Amino acid sequence: MHTVEKIGGTSMSRFQELMDTILVGNREEADLYNRIFVVSAYGGITNMLLEHKKTGEAGVYARFANAESEEAWESALNQVQARMLEINAELFIGESNEFELNAADKFVDDRIQDVRDCMKSLHHLCSYGHFQLEEHLMKVREMLASLGEAHSGYNAVLALRKVGVNAHFADLTGWNLDKPLSFDEMVAETFKGIDFASQLVIATGYAHCAEGLMKTFDRGYSEMTFSKIATVTGAREAIIHKEYHLSSADPMLVGTENVVTIGRTNYDVADQLSNLGMEAIHPKAAKGLRRAGVQLRVKNAFEPDHEGTLISQDYHSESPRVEIIAGRKDVFGIEIFDQEMLGDAEYDIRISQLLAQLKLYVVNKDADANSITYYVGGSRKMVNRAAKLIEEMYPEGLVQLHNLAIVSAIGSHMKVQGILARTAVALAEAGINVMALHQSIRQVEMQCVVNEDDYEQAVIALHQALIERRMDVAAA
Repeated sequence: MHTVEKIGGTSMSRFQELMDTILVGNREEADLYNRIFVVSAYGGITNMLLEHKKTGEAGVYARFANAESEEAWESALNQVQARMLEINAELFIGESNEFELNAADKFVDDRIQDVRDCMKSLHHLCSYGHFQLEEHLMKVREMLASLGEAHSGYNAVLALRKVGVNAHFADLTGWNLDKPLSFDEMVAETFKGIDFASQLVIATGYAHCAEGLMKTFDRGYSEMTFSKIATVTGAREAIIHKEYHLSSADPMLVGTENVVTIGRTNYDVADQLSNLGMEAIHPKAAKGLRRAGVQLRVKNAFEPDHEGTLISQDYHSESPRVEIIAGRKDVFGIEIFDQEMLGDAEYDIRISQLLAQLKLYVVNKDADANSITYYVGGSRKMVNRAAKLIEEMYPEGLVQLHNLAIVSAIGSHMKVQGILARTAVALAEAGINVMALHQSIRQVEMQCVVNEDDYEQAVIALHQALIERRMDVAAA
């Protein structure tokens, strides 16, 4: 009968608002329980612990991994400690919260000191030739990452207990564990014996396990933990709380008055969004929920009374329609023209393997007899490297790079008569040149490739043509 609910880092930084909305609010005591909340670190903390997600600015981990002096990474760790204590002081204000503040500060100080001692010992150990730092870096990365979720989770439990809620801290970080358990075992052991009907559970978004979540998912590990908890504990529903609704388009582009909350869709649509880098949930996390028959709901954390969007396996809209206009700007088109390509079945395989090795994500690709184009996401540096390596592999070929954007119309049942014509007309009327157009027979997504500078206007044009006009007709 319980739900498993995930709260992101940006929302956690607005913790008092969460207390007044989804965590406590005006709930009756009986409605407080049968809920497990999986929490992320407060906004900005993981950037300080690892590296900045967008700018790449070095955090504690990056400074340690780059073999800078001990003073460099320890100084960064001290800055993390100071920021965590600052957050504690902002959360637990006044004499009435003195006990909670002291407990929160002690928790931070103890964990940071443990990490500091461990990293100093490892730094010293690896000064000997028989021990290589590279062999231990992933463990260090995971240890540092776990600090953020442990901090926010422990604070949440203190705050909930302060207002009379019977809160339980499910610490999945494995801090004092003798040996790592498998992912399933770690979750099962942590939740064994908890009475969901009488305890509100706060779980860390990071889970220590033998498989090592960060090896595969890096900073996307919290969604895997969220999914695993839901499936192992047999949740009735999984809920992701975001700072916004899953809407028909980005309201910042098309206007809040023009978007609608999707309401219902399926995991297929969620996967299409993930392919564009606009994850409702990580596709492998969705896979676990889907296989276990657990429905996923995406809600706005600060509008608790709104039902949000329900994602299930079997849903298809009753009538054919476009549900969402989405896309991404940071796309590079790697176009290879080579008349030796025709009849060479290995051509695509070899290039795809190269792109995977360079960690370039292929959003889509198209081909004709003598050319193939890969639409990839990644850094310009790695794209340039890929182009150079392809030229070396196929010296007779011509490789060209394009700065592009992809704008997609997506829906669970999108066999809309004339949709291609309406799309082409809408973009033409907006003065946008379509570089490529992709639509599969399944018709759950139609992708338009345009120049990067045309991205915003293309989203607006397609939302008007494929969603707003349908809404106007329905209203009439």
